[in-house]
Amino acid sequence: QVQLVESGGGLVQPGGSLTLSCAASGSRLDGYAIAWFRQAPGKEREGVGCDSSSDGSTDYADSVKGRFTISRDNAKNTVYLHMNSLKPEDTAVYYCATDRTPGCVGWSQAIPYIDVWGQGTLVTVSS
Repeated sequence: QVQLVESGGGLVQPGGSLTLSCAASGSRLDGYAIAWFRQAPGKEREGVGCDSSSDGSTDYADSVKGRFTISRDNAKNTVYLHMNSLKPEDTAVYYCATDRTPGCVGWSQAIPYIDVWGQGTLVTVSS
């Protein structure tokens, strides 16, 4: 069974950058789409982006498009979320997740169906 562990969260100033890591164990990530979600205090969990393993495509929420990118290092069995031009409203606990399928179809609505989640890592954007 695949397990995911996020790392890299922390405190960053507005306009700054941060890269989160999602390391997998128990299974290779090559065949799985990996999605990133976030949950701000008092708000529902929302999608950030998804990286497909079937066609190499990525998709992002409008709120982060042009600022966040997802990449993979298959040799390290790790997926990354690169975050630039961070805003205070990006403050949240960030989670990586997979439903163990290769594609990102409907990923942003898939929260109820995703069965593999990391524990989350907190990102705080503040001056």
